[in-house]
Amino acid sequence: MVFYNLRKQARKVENELDLKLVSFSKLCTSYSSESSRPRSDSYGSSHDNMLVVMTTELEQLLATLSAVNDKMAEYTSTTGTFSYGAAMTHTLQRHRDILQDYTREYHKTKMNFFSLREREDLLGSVHRDIESMKSSSGVNNRRTEIFLKEHEHLRNSDRLLDNAISIAIATKGNITFQRGMLKSIQTRVTTLAHRFPAINGLIQKIHLRKRRDSLILGGVIGVCTILLLLYTFH
Repeated sequence: MVFYNLRKQARKVENELDLKLVSFSKLCTSYSSESSRPRSDSYGSSHDNMLVVMTTELEQLLATLSAVNDKMAEYTSTTGTFSYGAAMTHTLQRHRDILQDYTREYHKTKMNFFSLREREDLLGSVHRDIESMKSSSGVNNRRTEIFLKEHEHLRNSDRLLDNAISIAIATKGNITFQRGMLKSIQTRVTTLAHRFPAINGLIQKIHLRKRRDSLILGGVIGVCTILLLLYTFH
């Protein structure tokens, strides 16, 4: 069956995307954990090359999954079998939701990484200016000492934020991997629900509880983040 083959292909691409996103998150985490240490030009070039390769692969996989979804949509719109129409439409919508989640996750991780790198470049520029000023003047006056102390305080605060970001990225990578497994299980349960309508009510209750738990977890993470920021800047 054409639709079955397309669905199988979509699942394969989704599994590859899951693994690539976890690797991408770990790569960004390795950059943030090394941000407070001096890095050679060869290290930076190698790291940037890996990022370019991984982002290219992720964008290609997202494009492939989108094309497969479009083919499923085209097949669904042209099929004349009504009994399978609802099930195929539901399956197509599920794969579209997964594509949307992966796309959002990819862009979020990418933006977080580039924001972190821009901040590190800015701090590195400030540090180089300070060193240049020290070497040109030959002495450390009171004004320079105050500036250095403020800069050191800023670096310490930035390290705390980097550690928090590293923990968040690592946690996100693990959650992404676990989410892929849960989505696979949920797809199978949904298929069973269409075959056995009595299970449908139970699935709805599980969805409601999952949404409630997500809201609670989001609130806890938000409060912890605010407390960490208050502690860092005070």
